[in-house]
Amino acid sequence: MSSLANKVQDVFNEPGCAKNQGKSDKERKKGCTKQLQPGGAAGGCAFDGAKIALQPITDVAHLVHGPIACEGNSWDNRGAKSSGSRLYRTSFTTDINETDVVFGGEKHLFKSIKEILDKYDPPAVFVYQTCVPAMIGDDIGAVCKAATEKFGKPVVPVISPGFVGPKNLGNKLAGEALLDHVIGTGEPEYTTPYDINIIGEYNLAGELWQVKPLLDELGIRILSCISGDAKYHEVASSHRAKAAMMVCSKAMINIARKMEERYDIPFFEGSFYGIGDMSDSLREIARLLIEKGADPELMDRTEAVIEREEARAWERIAPYKERLTGKKVLLITGGVKSWSVVAALQEAGMELVGTSVKKSTKEDKDKIKELMGQDAHMIEDMTPREMFKMLSDAQADIMLSGGRSQFIALKAKMPWLDINQERHHAFAGYEGMVDLVREIDKALSNPIWDQVRKPAPWDDGQESWEARALAEAEAEAAAIAADPVLAEEMRRSTQICNCKTVDTGTIEDAIKADHLTTVKEVTAATNAGGGCTGCHERIAGILSALAATKAEAREADHG
Repeated sequence: MSSLANKVQDVFNEPGCAKNQGKSDKERKKGCTKQLQPGGAAGGCAFDGAKIALQPITDVAHLVHGPIACEGNSWDNRGAKSSGSRLYRTSFTTDINETDVVFGGEKHLFKSIKEILDKYDPPAVFVYQTCVPAMIGDDIGAVCKAATEKFGKPVVPVISPGFVGPKNLGNKLAGEALLDHVIGTGEPEYTTPYDINIIGEYNLAGELWQVKPLLDELGIRILSCISGDAKYHEVASSHRAKAAMMVCSKAMINIARKMEERYDIPFFEGSFYGIGDMSDSLREIARLLIEKGADPELMDRTEAVIEREEARAWERIAPYKERLTGKKVLLITGGVKSWSVVAALQEAGMELVGTSVKKSTKEDKDKIKELMGQDAHMIEDMTPREMFKMLSDAQADIMLSGGRSQFIALKAKMPWLDINQERHHAFAGYEGMVDLVREIDKALSNPIWDQVRKPAPWDDGQESWEARALAEAEAEAAAIAADPVLAEEMRRSTQICNCKTVDTGTIEDAIKADHLTTVKEVTAATNAGGGCTGCHERIAGILSALAATKAEAREADHG
C-alpha cells in the first residue's frame, strides 16, 4: 500500500489543481483529504471514478479485480459511444470469493488475464483494483507486470481501491495509470503540425462526433481523445500531439499538466457547449497550433468556419428562441456543466434561476458569476422538498438534471430534460446547441403537461395531494418562522456532512469550544469533511460566519 499512498499523495500535490494553487508547499504536502472507510465515498468511490474515466477506451479489455458487485454497479454508467470496437461494452471481473480472500486472489487474476487474451486478443488489458484485493494485499502491479512479460501484451494496473477517496480522485488515479504505463509507449504512423489531444472528453451520446467534422475540415487531427471513442494505440502515441484541449479539469488536469511538462504540449481549458464557447475553443486550438509551428493561415480558415457555423446555428435556433426567451430554467448538475451549459441556455434567451455547484471547482464558480452575475444563485445542496416547492411555485419552467432528479420534476408536473452522463442526446458543438434548444422546446411544449395538471375526474373537486403537501410544508415553515427556538433547532440540525452525518450545530459548538479556525481542524474535531470532501466549502462558510459574528461583537463592545 505504500506505493498507493505515494501515488495518492502525488495526486493531492497536483499544482494544476485549483484548490492547491492557493496553498503553500507545506499545505499541499498534507494532502486534500483522508482515506475513506470502504463504502464511505458519497457520490462514487475512487474505483468508480477510475472506471468511468478509462472505460471509453473502446478496444481495451477492462478487467475488475474484486467481488462481482463492483463491476455490476459500475458497468455502463455512462453513455460513451464508439465508432469501432465494442469490446469496452463487455463486462470482465475476477469475481473473487471467500477462498480468494483467505489465500489471495493473484493466481485467479493471472488466469483471468490469460483467458481474456486468449479469447478476445485485445491490444491491452486494464486491471482495476478494488477495496477487497487491496485490503488482503494482492499485488496487482506485480501480476500485471508478470502477465505483460509472459503474454507480450500490455497489462495495465489501475491502482484505485474505493476507500482511498471519492470519484474525482479516481479520475486522477486513472490518469496516473495512463501516464505511468500507456502514454509514450507507442508511436503514431505519422505526425502533422495540426495534431491535438482532447482530454477529459468522454463522447457521451456521441458528442465528440459533433465537433470532429469541423476539426477535420480545418485539417486539425485529433491524435487522441482521452478517453472518448479512444483506441489504445492512440492514447499510447498521444505524446506526439502539438497542443491539447482540457474539457473537464476536475477529472484529468494531471494528465494535461504532466504532458505539458514531459512532452511540451501546451493546453487550455475550454467547452464545446454553446455557440460562443465552441467558437472560442476553435480559436484557442488554432492559436496553440500556430504557436507550435502550424501555418498562420489556419486562423483565417478557422474564423471563416466559425462565421459560417455561427450564422447557420443562429438561423436554426431563431424559431425556437421566440418561444424560449424568458423561460426560467433550474439546472441541477455540477462540475464543468454548471457553467458551460449556462452559457448555452443564455444564448437561447432563457433565464437561469439556479445552478448546482455540488461538484464544481472554484474556477467553475467564478465562471458562473461571470455569466450570471455576482448574485448568481449557486446551489450547494437542495433537498427534494425544496426542489419540488421551487418547481411547484413556478420559479422555474423546466428542470435540467440527471436521471435521479427527474421524479421530483414529474411529481411537480413540470417539464424535465436529461443533461447528465446517461443522456441519449448529444449537445456539444454548434449542432449540439441546436439539438439542446430543440429538445428543451419539445419538453416545454409537450401537450401532456396541460393534461396532467388538470384535476382527475375522480377527485370531484377535492383538494389534490400536491396541494395538501404544499400546504403542510407552508404550515411547517410558518410554524418555524413563528417560533425562534424551533427555528434555531432546525437550523442547527441541518446536515452539513452527509458522509459522516454531522450537522451545523455540532460543527458550530466544536468551533466555539476549541477555537477552531480551519476546515482541517473542524474535520479532526468532528469528522465532518472526512469523507468525500464535498462539504469543505460549507464548513468554511460556517467558519467565516462565526468569525464575522465574533468580530462584530468585539466592535460592539469597543463601541
